[in-house]
Amino acid sequence: MIHSLFLINASGDIFLEKHWKSVVSRSVCDYFFEAQERATEPENVPPVIPTPHHYLINVLRHRIYFVAVIQSEVPPLFVIEFLHRVVDTFQDYFGVCTEAAIKDNVVVVYELLEEMLDNGFPLATESNILKELIKPPTILRTMVNTITGSTNVGEQLPTGQLSVVPWRRTGVKYTNNEAYFDVVEEIDVIIDKSGSTITAEIQGVIDACVKLTGMPDLTLSFMNPRLLDDVSFHPCVRFKRWEAERILSFIPPDGNFRLLSYHVSSQNLVAIPVYVKHNITFREGSSQGRFDLTLGPKQTMGKAVESVLVSSQLPRGVLNANLNPSQGTYTFDPVTKLLSWDVGKINPQKLPSLKGTMNLQAGASKPDENPTINIQFKIQQMAISGLKVNRLDMYGEKYKPFKGIKYMTKAGKFQVRT
Repeated sequence: MIHSLFLINASGDIFLEKHWKSVVSRSVCDYFFEAQERATEPENVPPVIPTPHHYLINVLRHRIYFVAVIQSEVPPLFVIEFLHRVVDTFQDYFGVCTEAAIKDNVVVVYELLEEMLDNGFPLATESNILKELIKPPTILRTMVNTITGSTNVGEQLPTGQLSVVPWRRTGVKYTNNEAYFDVVEEIDVIIDKSGSTITAEIQGVIDACVKLTGMPDLTLSFMNPRLLDDVSFHPCVRFKRWEAERILSFIPPDGNFRLLSYHVSSQNLVAIPVYVKHNITFREGSSQGRFDLTLGPKQTMGKAVESVLVSSQLPRGVLNANLNPSQGTYTFDPVTKLLSWDVGKINPQKLPSLKGTMNLQAGASKPDENPTINIQFKIQQMAISGLKVNRLDMYGEKYKPFKGIKYMTKAGKFQVRT
């Protein structure tokens, strides 16, 4: 299936490669670099790139491209899901998945890739199984390995690999038993000049951190499960129970895992949490343009809109911008023409605004189109879709665990056209 894997950094250097079936020359990545040059943004590189003898399937995570080389017909989503699992595993082992972390732990990286794929086919991708096979690196273990010449590979086969619940190891013990769930929703919106919504979609995930002794059986129910359109589950979830009762029933993996991801489409009338009042004008024959922008919260159920960052790609003819922010700071890059305004937290009593003028090149014609405005924000303790967890119950164990559920909404591609 997967012949080779190349890791490429933001500057286009291949800093790690792994081959399973046969060695594929690095020159195959030239097709990827060509596609990268044609893409306007780093994330716009096509996920599947056909070449005369191979297919290149890639994902971009943490400013690193993970490029898998395939020689035969394979479902692309299967490979993409595996590549995401590789990134999640690196993050789980090293805390962060950066070029520096991968280079510092290159031996463990190769050991992990050897266990995760067998002759190009996925073998052990569950974090619990991998941690029993290959011990996560620590400073002490690294020193001992350096002195003794030993490796992080475990002596015994993992207990979970042969059980009916391969995602959970046996004999788990904790002094404090706790289960935390994070409902994180990302809203993608395009709003036109008049303020009407063109598209609005919500991508949501429920991430869990479960540290429970023994073999607990959990059930999680929602107030309004019918909101969830297109749901993708962790293998631990009993799908028949979900289909019949809309209740999540599962034996959880030990530690951090993604319980489910879901999608809420515009058919369900997505609420827009932020509104923008804008007046960006360029007059014919004038060397100045007007910039007027005001932000405000909308349908946030009283929750604060935080970490607000506004960016806009101004036309090429703009030389500089003389703006006055009522809150936060702004920067304008005269080379890339990118305007960034770090707003911070929106105060509903005193709405943040950015007003001023833009200077254009002398004799330059009026720009063909007005710039689009991109907004980033976070809203704590709120799921914009209205999804709410009803209750979480545990069976099979006698103790009472500590349970916690947290909600968060953040902007994905939130775009306002002017």
